[in-house]
Amino acid sequence: MKKQIIKTELAQSSALWSQGVRVGSTIYVGGMAGWNPATKSMAGPTIQDQTRQALTNAKAVIEAGGGTIDGVVMVTVLLANPKDWEGFNEEYAKFFPTDPPPRAVGRLGPELPGLLVSVMMTAHVDG
Repeated sequence: MKKQIIKTELAQSSALWSQGVRVGSTIYVGGMAGWNPATKSMAGPTIQDQTRQALTNAKAVIEAGGGTIDGVVMVTVLLANPKDWEGFNEEYAKFFPTDPPPRAVGRLGPELPGLLVSVMMTAHVDG
């Protein structure tokens, strides 16, 4: 099956990695941080600010690949600080208010200045 590289100006990007890849009816979204592509800076200093932006970035990639947030079947979250768990969940629950997809949460390995969260998603596209 051929893979389609997904690109959008509505999410963070880099020449070093693809924002997302679609293979058949599956979209894989790379690790999205709380980076605001419009301002070219972190969305804010709090876990809530960065979580909201990371989820928004992932959603933009899914939509650019022809999917919707309702098609998300798996979320992987990396937190820089385990103490941010409650603040992360606060924003995550707003993004997936009912029937949230399964998720895994781990600790972000490298310490990157100002980076609090990275979110990866896998989504299924109907039809």
